[in-house]
Amino acid sequence: MSDAPQQQEVLIVTGMSGAGRSTAANALEDLDWYVVDNLPPQMLRPLVDLAEHAGSTLPRIAAVVDVRGRDFFSDLQGMIQSLREGTQLRVLFLEATDAALVRRFEAVRRPHPLQGDGTLLDGITAERARLRPIRESSDIIIDTSDLNNHQLATAVQERFRTASTAGVQVTVMSFGFKYGAPADADLIADGRFLPNPFWIPELRPHTGLDDDVSEYVLGQNGAREFLDLYAHALEPVLAGYQRENKRHATVAIGCTGGKHRSVALVRELADRLASYPGVVVSVKHRDLGRE
Repeated sequence: MSDAPQQQEVLIVTGMSGAGRSTAANALEDLDWYVVDNLPPQMLRPLVDLAEHAGSTLPRIAAVVDVRGRDFFSDLQGMIQSLREGTQLRVLFLEATDAALVRRFEAVRRPHPLQGDGTLLDGITAERARLRPIRESSDIIIDTSDLNNHQLATAVQERFRTASTAGVQVTVMSFGFKYGAPADADLIADGRFLPNPFWIPELRPHTGLDDDVSEYVLGQNGAREFLDLYAHALEPVLAGYQRENKRHATVAIGCTGGKHRSVALVRELADRLASYPGVVVSVKHRDLGRE
């Protein structure tokens, strides 16, 4: 087995102003890329060297480089050629039609960075000419003319998602209704339809983390049926979240105090959800330990 360090994967994100570089950068960050925005081309080599020194802690880095770098931007083509030697480098170029770019700049009421005293189209034309050699040597070109932000993010993630990348990170949370429902929960279920172990003296001091409480809760009529049906109902929901680029979700189950029933149910539900493709599960017991 080789002990050679893993080569860093480097992505340069560039393209037309208004074509969606910020959206692409955010989509890459959601895939755990280390993203640096508005980087002068001269800083690419130090960034790559830093990443190589960091090793596995920075396996994938992306740098957004564009005409905001002013005169520095003229060095980008040469730097790309230099980095291709000995570096796993790709260039992502985002473009759009003149009409789409004009519409976007007018919507945000901002001038084009190369517009100067001219019109929006003057700035777009100048930028397109300046970027032509980089576009021609790019590895991936995405035309965003007919894409909204969500569709562009999906396109970027489809191209750069790896087998180990989680589609959606799900927090399965127990809580007590008497302390209030969690404000950040996407989905809430009520476990109070089951008998409360609190009223059984030998179970009261224990929690749903203990086997005796868990066995009691899960042995009640309807408990496992609820878990099976709820997990089955969540399967298309979590698959849909992945398609819609919702990368984080919280599924909460409550009982009265958040100590017995909800804790036991959450542990079981988490195991079921963790078997779904693209789903990474963590468990949180919000109110465990509260009086």
